[in-house]
Amino acid sequence: MLSNQEKIKVLIMGAAGRDFHNFNVYFRNNPRYEVVAFTATQIPDIEGRSYPPELAGDLYPNGIPIYDEKDLTKLIKEHQIDQVILAYSDLSHDYVMHKASEVLAAGADFRLLGMKNTALKSTTPVIAVCAVRTGCGKSQTTRKIGELLRKEGKNVVVIRHPMPYGDLRKQEVQRFASFEDMDAADCTIEEREEYEPHIRIGNVVMAGVDYEKILREAEKEADIILWDGGNNDFPFYQSDLLIVVADPHRPGHEISYYPGETNFRMADVIIINKVDTADPKNVELVRNHAKKFNPKAIILEAASPVTIDNPDMVKGKKVLVVEDGPTLTHGEMEYGAGFIAAKNAGASEIIDPRPYAVGSIKETFDKYKQVTQVLPAMGYGEHQLRELEETINKADCDVVVVATPINLGRLININKPSVRVFYEFDPSKEEELLKIIKEKISL
Repeated sequence: MLSNQEKIKVLIMGAAGRDFHNFNVYFRNNPRYEVVAFTATQIPDIEGRSYPPELAGDLYPNGIPIYDEKDLTKLIKEHQIDQVILAYSDLSHDYVMHKASEVLAAGADFRLLGMKNTALKSTTPVIAVCAVRTGCGKSQTTRKIGELLRKEGKNVVVIRHPMPYGDLRKQEVQRFASFEDMDAADCTIEEREEYEPHIRIGNVVMAGVDYEKILREAEKEADIILWDGGNNDFPFYQSDLLIVVADPHRPGHEISYYPGETNFRMADVIIINKVDTADPKNVELVRNHAKKFNPKAIILEAASPVTIDNPDMVKGKKVLVVEDGPTLTHGEMEYGAGFIAAKNAGASEIIDPRPYAVGSIKETFDKYKQVTQVLPAMGYGEHQLRELEETINKADCDVVVVATPINLGRLININKPSVRVFYEFDPSKEEELLKIIKEKISL
């Protein structure tokens, strides 16, 4: 038992996102706790850093070390940790409980923090868009909502779930209104995939590490704040309208992954996306789960139309498909929109990229065994970006089908013809979506 004088020793399990947020809003200035360490996973090369003292606050003059999650049990025992906080996302319920069991067996308590202790209140209306898994289509939904709000004459600021993979001191509060802003910040592919599509259509994007400071800056210029969630995490802000996107290509995941099920149960609106390409039985299953687990939610079924900018270049050709990385890795998909687009355009063959993979790209295939037909666009740093470039350029194909949300050709040199794939929110559902928003938010 702890005495009243002893601090509770805490370790936070994370992936450079929710973990830092939970620390900032709940632990940073709380003298009852001592956060001994973070652990990191999911993202390459984010362990071995530290959460810097400039961000950690007066209670942590030396900052806080970040270790690899594989050392979890050893860290708990060495530092006599009292509580372990799980603070990252896109995890199966089985995985969460295996981690809980490891923590409990090592002698610590296992804890999850919810909205009450972590969601900040804004003075500006907030619409939050989240998902039940990575790759459901929340970003295209967020973009469409931003477009609809701008047509209503509103100034919109998109606040994106964190992806601070670089120098945390420089990333405390970030604002992106141009491609040059991303270049200046040395954004990774994963960051660019989230920011660039917004910037291209005129949205200002804010992100970083300290989401209290980010919120207060956004409030200075926004009529409405649009929370663009990451993975399947729940919002960092109290929302006036919570829209959650579900994917019938992965039926059942909406009630079997953490914290996506939390979103599914909290949602004001559940969008069942990709109904144009999913098995109707799977759409029905997701619909039935929505009615059972969240009967108050409005259900909106939407297509996710996929287009290719030059389909004639693909017809009858041997192609390499490059897909959004997190959809395949965290999201556990076998393929994405690029594969569907290449099939629809009449590609004669979609090549297996694995024989051409080098370095960390090869390691990605080794780790995510379900990915065999497409190439995940990994690019968490300059070295990995160059390995992606080498992999693409070694591939024996006629055309590269690029289905990342960004113009990959701006970042790497592709030595063969390429086409781009686009996927957007169902245009036939725009009016219905706007009506729902107007019923919840005073425009």
